[in-house]
Amino acid sequence: MTDEELKAINAELAGKEAREIVEWAMDRAKGQAIVSTNFRPYEGVILHLVSQVKPDIPVLWVDHGYNTRDTYIVAEKLSQQLGLNIHLYIPRRSAAHRDALLGGIPSIEDEAKHQLFTDEVKLEPFHRGMAELQPSIWFTALRKVQNPTRETMDIATSSGEGLLKISPVFHFSDEDMEAYLAEHDLPDEKNYYDPTKVLENRECGLHLTHSGL
Repeated sequence: MTDEELKAINAELAGKEAREIVEWAMDRAKGQAIVSTNFRPYEGVILHLVSQVKPDIPVLWVDHGYNTRDTYIVAEKLSQQLGLNIHLYIPRRSAAHRDALLGGIPSIEDEAKHQLFTDEVKLEPFHRGMAELQPSIWFTALRKVQNPTRETMDIATSSGEGLLKISPVFHFSDEDMEAYLAEHDLPDEKNYYDPTKVLENRECGLHLTHSGL
């Protein structure tokens, strides 16, 4: 997809409500849409939005094995409430196995070691899931306000040949997200921890390029 085509798509989507963006993308996907989640705070919004349009949409969840108890409880509540079609992907070895050999989660100060850790617990399972599900549309909950990197993105971004990443809530504020959760009586997770990011404003690589997805 050319830059001009992507600009035209974003110009078309700029004036649409989140639900309309989802409907537009579903029409374009022709049955090949997925949504990814990690059940972090506010994830109920994107999961509700897409499942209301396509109830059986595949939900790609990479469980890195270090989630908090609260994350698993909220994941189960949302899965039951929305009838989510979860496709679970996990690393090829357990957290206990990895921790025994690495001595725990590597510090972000050791960039090389931490990147290997990130590749193993998040990026490899995610690539595996994408390869199996083969989507043409990938829905995410990316928002402009989350960090400086995401400020440079838009509702639609190209994530490789034939794959369009759509972020229907890209322009939502935290207040918008909270209002949506309250309106639809959706549970939320406030005790989330991502060992591949550590810092809230740090990217793990999932949304930077298609090679890192």
